[in-house]
Amino acid sequence: MTAEELLSQDFGTIADVIRAHAVEHAAKPALVDAKRTISYNELDALMDRIAAALQRDGVGKADVAAICATTSAEYGATFFGILRAAATVAPLAPSSTPESLIVQLNDSGAKVFFLDAQLAQHMAGVLDQVTAKRVSLDGSDAGVPFEQWLAPEGSKPALHQVDPDQGFNIIYSSGTTGAPKGIVQPHRMRWGQMRRGVYPADAVTMISTPLYSNTTLVSYLPTISNGGTAVLMPKFDVKSFLELSQKHRATHAMLVPVQYRRLMEYPDFDRYDLKSYQMKFATSAPFSAELKRQVLDRWPGGLVEFYGMTEGGGSCGLQAHEFPDKLHTVGRPLPGHDIRLIGEDGREVAQGEVGEVVGRSGAMMVGYHNQPGKTSEAEWYSPDGLRFIRTGDVGRFDEDGFLTLMDRKKDMIISGGFNIYPSDLEAELAQHPAVLEAAVVGAPSDAWGETPVAFVALKPGATTTADEVKAFVNGRVGKTQRLADLRLVDALPRSHIGKVLKRELRDGYQPASPQAS
Repeated sequence: MTAEELLSQDFGTIADVIRAHAVEHAAKPALVDAKRTISYNELDALMDRIAAALQRDGVGKADVAAICATTSAEYGATFFGILRAAATVAPLAPSSTPESLIVQLNDSGAKVFFLDAQLAQHMAGVLDQVTAKRVSLDGSDAGVPFEQWLAPEGSKPALHQVDPDQGFNIIYSSGTTGAPKGIVQPHRMRWGQMRRGVYPADAVTMISTPLYSNTTLVSYLPTISNGGTAVLMPKFDVKSFLELSQKHRATHAMLVPVQYRRLMEYPDFDRYDLKSYQMKFATSAPFSAELKRQVLDRWPGGLVEFYGMTEGGGSCGLQAHEFPDKLHTVGRPLPGHDIRLIGEDGREVAQGEVGEVVGRSGAMMVGYHNQPGKTSEAEWYSPDGLRFIRTGDVGRFDEDGFLTLMDRKKDMIISGGFNIYPSDLEAELAQHPAVLEAAVVGAPSDAWGETPVAFVALKPGATTTADEVKAFVNGRVGKTQRLADLRLVDALPRSHIGKVLKRELRDGYQPASPQAS
């Protein structure tokens, strides 16, 4: 059966699709990094050796193997090799604390742990607590060297039928708001994402965010499932990204907003030949209308923003190049996605009103690994019994069905009984000519319960004072929205995919004097 025929089916596996691509265009590059290029035929054979070695080491159907390392061709192939063994992948973030990584490994139940020298050094104090077999992807002494661990050339694994609801991967939340939660994404969910006709067979996709991120996987997986080429970057760097895009005639890229901003700020951006680009994608963090406009004006090809959650549920898409008057929104629900807004009472709100975003689609997590209580908290059921995933985001649909996000529900500030949306204040801060980026959080207030406080990073070379920026904003907003304090910072703290870590700002804030407002 051809890859195209496989992808036309209601369900299948990426391991089978890669096998079909290896037959149809064996020499075509599948994975490219700075050190090597792996063709589809080579990838297929390497997946067999990985899967056979895993099964030799006791990894059975639906068992877990974990990966925590710098992005490389070996990492990319290992991800698929685990799937060919009918096992579940747990890609972990090297940016997690060593203690958190131990928690994640134990929670996942991983039997084999793929790592590299850099990660081993990071975990040096707790590495002896790792009970899984360690395999070093870079050949270091962090574990059994990868080439030595592999099953012999020509090895074939035992093949198992994969169930649609079986775990494809477990992605752990960052843990910035408590213990990390393992989000189990089933094969059914990933198959739906891989079948979308977004990435054509001739796609050359820049992979510049880490492979442990769902943001990356929703680009990486369909690129390979549709027979394209993935260009893997170990770490994002503006100049390298542009050079590789030009060298490989890149057609697609998934970037987070902070990467787009850094690219637009790069003095030599317009000197690079990027005419090969067909489409660029964005997700994971707020993407300002002004920045979208810059990308559309200066970078060939279309621009699509996706809004959704790692947990799945409903997603929206904004074809920015088609709807330039809707750049302040995250678009409309994708086909087959049911997105609704609910109030504090759990009932749907009226058209035009603000509510929490809940969504339902074929792409939904099974639940949080080993945490049924947390799973229940993340679910909402409609009056007719349909299961939705709660996003924790607050938004409003306009008359054309486009969704505008207001804020994270937990980030909304209630001051003196009034709801204050930080995004409104952040939008006003962005109007100041010296402001590069800003974040607003709620700080405790004896008088009002909470009061808004801003953290602002200035543009390079800009000269102004915190009092001047604060006065600028407070002169543009209503009395109940006025900032109680404003702090200038070098940069806002961000997660590995560019989300501003507001909890860190809240937790680290100490008022200079008792707040009067």
